Amino acid sequence: MPSYANRYISNLTRDTYALILAGGRGSRLHELTDWRAKPAVYFGGKHRIIDFPLSNCINSGIRRVGIATQYKSHSLIRHVNRAWGHFKKELGESVEILPASQRYGDEWYCGTADAVFQNMDIIRHELPKYVMILSGDHVYRMDYGALIAKHVETGADMTVCCIEVDCEEAANTFGVMTVDEGKRVRRFDEKPAEPTSIPGKPGTCLASMGNYVFNTEFLFEQLKRDAQREGSGRDFGHDIIPAIIEEHNVFAFPFRDPSHPGQPYWRDVGTIDSFWEANMELVSVQPQLDLYDPSWPIWTYQEQLPPAKFIFDDENRRGMAVDSTVSGGCIISGSIVRKSLLFSNVHVHSYCEIEGAVVLPGVKINRHCKIQNAIIDRSCEIPTGMRIGFDPEEDRSNGFRVSNKGIVLVTRDMLAALQASQKPTESKLESA
Repeated sequence: MPSYANRYISNLTRDTYALILAGGRGSRLHELTDWRAKPAVYFGGKHRIIDFPLSNCINSGIRRVGIATQYKSHSLIRHVNRAWGHFKKELGESVEILPASQRYGDEWYCGTADAVFQNMDIIRHELPKYVMILSGDHVYRMDYGALIAKHVETGADMTVCCIEVDCEEAANTFGVMTVDEGKRVRRFDEKPAEPTSIPGKPGTCLASMGNYVFNTEFLFEQLKRDAQREGSGRDFGHDIIPAIIEEHNVFAFPFRDPSHPGQPYWRDVGTIDSFWEANMELVSVQPQLDLYDPSWPIWTYQEQLPPAKFIFDDENRRGMAVDSTVSGGCIISGSIVRKSLLFSNVHVHSYCEIEGAVVLPGVKINRHCKIQNAIIDRSCEIPTGMRIGFDPEEDRSNGFRVSNKGIVLVTRDMLAALQASQKPTESKLESA
């Protein structure tokens, strides 16, 4: 028989509506987000980033979810419809796309708070007691039930989910808060250049995860006030939180993982380097983010594909992958793949050496290629004999992006531009 505590939390999650903010561009990912919003970026061999907050909601018992979309949202909407479109409204569950539709004016979403404000009528129709606002572009696993229960227990008007982060990492990137002994928020700075350290922990600050819980009517009241406030940026971090912390009960909820001591897994994969590093963590022997844990599955959409295939076993032409993750539909044909993560339908032809690569779906790597420390975007075809990741100057001259840490990003547009630039030279050689 379920315990009282479990029933109590399940009742709270049933009374909660979650709104995932998934309209961000993610400009620091550069060409990876030229054709897709950051929450639609691929991650972990078969997932998209949006699958993590969505799976957290479903696993936590929150079955009413809205997704606010805006920037280049086609692939995001297509993915959500395929993966999450099976929920039945008549059973009190739904995952709905909420594109900017100018309900309260002529503008698109102008900030995180405005994205919620423009959907107040939809949220009100659901009659929730609590509204949870979630960032759609972070990778982590979290039971939101404990967050909502703490929000109710403290009598908070708003609760901000937070995590300890190095000050250097948080500078100009995260909202940083100062709290008292009871975890009540006393100060909030949005993306400060010099974050305030936690007392007794120099060099470490308390950063907002971009996840908030509100009492519904309180949220609506603050959104209406902010909409009338001249000069407001319509943003929770910049405007809403600083405006309410003096007169209202705003509490911090430190994110903890009960199954793992120490710092819980949470990644903002917002740069080329952090995206590559987070994917590379998954091919380690015991990654902190365990995608194989059946107690907290990360749901997604996936095609019906044949198993991965490794062919040829000659001395100098052996198809193999070591310390790697290889998804369905992949064929490793007489090549060696080490410490890499391959998404679905990747075909590596013979005599290639791949190491430290994140290879997105549908990539074709032709013979005699050598690739290391690289991200290969979806549906690229790597020409025969190409070297990537060995000489930064050569990579830049080929039109590829090289990150601060030497990670090389290759996209279809870059390869097309390279091929076009080589055609005049080839024509001259042919005529000679």
